[in-house]
Amino acid sequence: MTRRLRAGWPIAILLLIYGSVEGGTQPAPAPGEPHIYEYRTVGDDSLKAYVFSPTPRANEAANAVLLFHGGGWASGAPEWVFATAERFASYGLVAIAIEYRLADSSTTPIDALDDVCHALEWTHGHAAELGITDKIAGYGVSAGGQLIAAAATVGCSGSDPKLDALLLWSPAIDVVNDGYFAKLLQGRGKAIDYSPADHVSATTPPTCIVQGAKDTLTPLAGAQKFHDRMVKAGAVCELNVYPDVGHLLTRKLDNQETDFDPDPAKRADGIEKFRLFLIRTGFIPNG
Repeated sequence: MTRRLRAGWPIAILLLIYGSVEGGTQPAPAPGEPHIYEYRTVGDDSLKAYVFSPTPRANEAANAVLLFHGGGWASGAPEWVFATAERFASYGLVAIAIEYRLADSSTTPIDALDDVCHALEWTHGHAAELGITDKIAGYGVSAGGQLIAAAATVGCSGSDPKLDALLLWSPAIDVVNDGYFAKLLQGRGKAIDYSPADHVSATTPPTCIVQGAKDTLTPLAGAQKFHDRMVKAGAVCELNVYPDVGHLLTRKLDNQETDFDPDPAKRADGIEKFRLFLIRTGFIPNG
């Protein structure tokens, strides 16, 4: 699969922000590098899972987190969340950055959601080989937040992959009136059918959200709607809102699509909020 990095999203800035298992034993990667597995093949697309293990790795199985990058459903790459995956691995988690198909003339976010569902199913099905428990969290940035949250709320066709927590950074979780998202669907579905905020229930996994108050790409109103409906349903949702910053906690409010300048203190606080949430939900020990 050829990675498509469209729409001018700068990899270096986003990195600052944030072989098949059946094929036999893989050589150990260099320190800090992931094991690479193929979790799905669709036509000419060979979709990869990049697995970061805790260092040092204990003998017992570890909890896991699957990571999904942003990029407006039409651009991006798993490398955008590698730094975050390494951080999660430093907490003692097996962190898996997932490649999914990007929207183009024949591919829609519905296909990307199908990839997310397959990645979850693959992870559960290969827990022993990956050295993980059956306790899995999902982490998503922007469009990636919509995808993993949709898997947890809208659900997956033909399967019900278990998710135990959601960590969402500037997520696109209310797309019911998003004209851009609707256009990407190419008439194959209605936006409301894939809008996580419109499908929450009492069984939606505990969720922690980091959100800029002045976000114009994934507005606070969507995160607030998701949070309020979660609370009404009796589910757990923590909404952390940061004033005076926009998408991905950028300080540059006039351009929230390409020229990111995340507020260092607010970004660090958001990262810490996620760590504490992982402790409270039993994913990592307190210490």
